[in-house]
Amino acid sequence: MNRNHPSLKKLPDAPGVYFFLGPKKETLYIGKAASLRDRVRSYFSRDLPQMRSPLIVQMVEKASSIDWRETDSVLEALILEAALIKTYKPKHNTLAKDDKSFNHVVITKEDFPRVLVVRGKDLSDGLSLQANSYQLKASFGPFPHGAQLKEALKIVRKIFPFRDKCTPCSELQAKSQKLKPACRPCFNRQIGLCPGVCTGEIGKRDYTRIVRHITLFFEGKKKKLLQELERDMKKAAREERFEEAARIRKQLFALQHIQDVSLIKSDLQPKTYNLKSFRIEAYDAAHLQGSSAVGVMTVVENGEINKSEYRTFTLKDTKPGDDIGALKEILSRRLGHSEWQLPNLIVVDGGKTQIAAAESVLREAGVAIPVVSVVKNERHQARGMMGDKTLTTKHQSAIILANSEAHRFAISTHRRKRRIV
Repeated sequence: MNRNHPSLKKLPDAPGVYFFLGPKKETLYIGKAASLRDRVRSYFSRDLPQMRSPLIVQMVEKASSIDWRETDSVLEALILEAALIKTYKPKHNTLAKDDKSFNHVVITKEDFPRVLVVRGKDLSDGLSLQANSYQLKASFGPFPHGAQLKEALKIVRKIFPFRDKCTPCSELQAKSQKLKPACRPCFNRQIGLCPGVCTGEIGKRDYTRIVRHITLFFEGKKKKLLQELERDMKKAAREERFEEAARIRKQLFALQHIQDVSLIKSDLQPKTYNLKSFRIEAYDAAHLQGSSAVGVMTVVENGEINKSEYRTFTLKDTKPGDDIGALKEILSRRLGHSEWQLPNLIVVDGGKTQIAAAESVLREAGVAIPVVSVVKNERHQARGMMGDKTLTTKHQSAIILANSEAHRFAISTHRRKRRIV
């Protein structure tokens, strides 16, 4: 498929979800956009190989047509994208489908259900949920865009306030043999994001209705949701519950005029990169006897560190002491961020085993990036490098700098995390 394909001229300047289709109309890739026209056309820019992974470049070359669905807002496009990826499991959405670090929105099975964000790993094995006494009533996802999901939940919560982690007043009273005064409101109740579950201000029946509305929205059933709210508003008015009717009217208005400026900005203004720079990324992990494990990524561009590009990862899939597993988890999760610029060179700590582990993750993701390693002595000082000799010779200083920064950043991040915990 090329930039002159007729379907590209029909794309609307509106939010929605787009589909790249193969010769047999099979779905190759699903994405969402604030502007379908601008986003899809970006796949046919001349610098696509520098901006996106080889997997995406291959997908565009293989595609024979494009389809799309418009939505009323970017928020609804984000939710629809997750639902469609889960349904169709497109081959070129592999990272979104398989990476256990992606987030899901879950609703717990309780008298007063919580609405939480849970990682795919915890959702699949259930261990973390059991440890926190969670039973699931519903789940939605995976959501490939973690930061945008957080913004989306903020918008939803302003329309439909919900409980996340606070404890209902009735439960607190039941655990005590003595009578207590009214329970204190949680912070979210004080700012209007909790309906008063913690203080006993809302009953089970009314709260169940809120949860149903949230469920309908995440299921993409906005039309049905609007119909139910309109019916409830009219009923409240007939029964002269005018405050309730006014509250529902505000919810109706908010749903019909979703204020998702934060999502629009993040989608329409992607980060621009200096494609002429030589970017080196180094990874390292730190833990204390396997506990509080963290992974880090440091970046050196044109021989200088770029701290604004540093990233941290809380490691939850890796067993204590498994350094190879830690490296694989860090790199897998890093590659899950297609919005981050890909490096020209990857630096790992160790030898042939570490290089092989990194290369296996890259192959699985369909990304071709050279990997080199820094070999250390017993004092953790660099004593040599392994990998492409041309690269290690030309970028020797930058490689050692990136590696030492990764070690320093991993230790400082781990210490900071332990103090917080």
